[in-house]
Amino acid sequence: MSRSSGELEKDVGSEKVDERGGKERLGTYGIEKDGREAIEPTFAAHDDSPVDNEEHLEEDDHVGAELEPVASSKPSVNNIRSVPNGGLTAWLQVLVSFFLFFNTWGIVNTFGSYQTYYETGILSSSSPSDISWIGSLQATLLLLVGSLTGPIYDAGYVRTLVATGTFLCVFGQMMLSLSTTYYQVLLSQALCIGIGTGTMFIPGVAILSTYFSTRIATAVGLAASGSSIGGIIYPIVFHNLQQSLGFPWATRIIGFIMLATLLLSNALLRIRVLPSQRRKILDLPAWRELPFTFFVAGTFIGFLGLYTPFFYLQSYAIETHLTDPNTAFYLLSILNAASTFGRILPNLLADRIGPFNVIIPCTLLTGILCLCLIPTTSLAPVIVIAVLYGFFSGTFVSLPAAVYVSITKERGLIGTRMGMGFAVTSFGILFGTPICGAILNASGGFADVWVFGGIMTVVAAALISVARVSKGGWGVRIWV
Repeated sequence: MSRSSGELEKDVGSEKVDERGGKERLGTYGIEKDGREAIEPTFAAHDDSPVDNEEHLEEDDHVGAELEPVASSKPSVNNIRSVPNGGLTAWLQVLVSFFLFFNTWGIVNTFGSYQTYYETGILSSSSPSDISWIGSLQATLLLLVGSLTGPIYDAGYVRTLVATGTFLCVFGQMMLSLSTTYYQVLLSQALCIGIGTGTMFIPGVAILSTYFSTRIATAVGLAASGSSIGGIIYPIVFHNLQQSLGFPWATRIIGFIMLATLLLSNALLRIRVLPSQRRKILDLPAWRELPFTFFVAGTFIGFLGLYTPFFYLQSYAIETHLTDPNTAFYLLSILNAASTFGRILPNLLADRIGPFNVIIPCTLLTGILCLCLIPTTSLAPVIVIAVLYGFFSGTFVSLPAAVYVSITKERGLIGTRMGMGFAVTSFGILFGTPICGAILNASGGFADVWVFGGIMTVVAAALISVARVSKGGWGVRIWV
């Protein structure tokens, strides 16, 4: 092969300089010893780009000679050109992530059914605020533990994280079926399941960022729809089986569903690339960047109010006699069903016009819809609001990962900044619904609860708008 038609890359162990000036370390030809796939082409392509290094293979006098295999480069998390953005393995990881969301956020989205049952069942002696601490602590641990497992993920223990989460979630569900007191429910449902979901959260999100770049919002949206599907199936299963078989067996059967779906995720999980260095737990310079700071503040405030209808809509419909208890139980499933589309369709749009331009109007409409619950006096408007609220709130839950990708220039810090942001957000979830329960106890009515949830979400939209302007400016047609 002649030099005029391009040169082969240097031998194993040399460095390759890409168009952006970043460097990759070359690995061995074929599959790396650590099991991570080598996704760079194993043949040197013809090009006319200049060659910076002096060493090269001997020239081939025959024009048009066949390409020869060369050392393939080790996959790099910073090499955007190497990201597949499709293919069977990539889409199977979306399925893996789908079931991880199904059994993490899907379980969190189910707690509204448990809240309603506990208030009249085994925890009837506890206040709504005390009961809501169980669900909020569970959701908080999902994000908080998840934010701390980044270095473990980077060290290559991804399968260990998912396997540990599988055991803790299923074990906690089985222990919940034996619980009869508040502290037992707190230990099994909040702590055990909460920690278990936390260990699976980072793998569910991070694995997709290694397989997708231009389609990241679409991939995350499809995977995140698992949380909505879980929020549809689990409440219906719990409600119907609790009536026919009782609380213990209803809870155990949900545990068996969790086990089956999580075993599938364990079997299909494939690691394409890991960072060359362990992820930092903190990236303090990020707080000097306005887009990051205001976006984290916006998600924190937003999650203070976002889950208000998820926890209290069923109780509201029953206590205000808008419908009978059986119909009220399906309000949460209706809300989560609409959330499925809210996690997919807006994400498809986000890949075209930017995640900020989608999440801001959806967050604003979510807050307005929560305020619209105040004057409702019949079931029909509550159902309409539940459908719309589920759709627009789904966007607020599923798009933050894509936003963190868009506002982080160095891809190696995406996981660190996600962890920092989700850690702060987790405290919004922790305090939000118990505050609503305290408001309900103090006022005796749900109007103040909807006011709190709605205002918090509207303020979140305003803060995220500041992040958007600081990132892309005031231009309406700027896709950011």
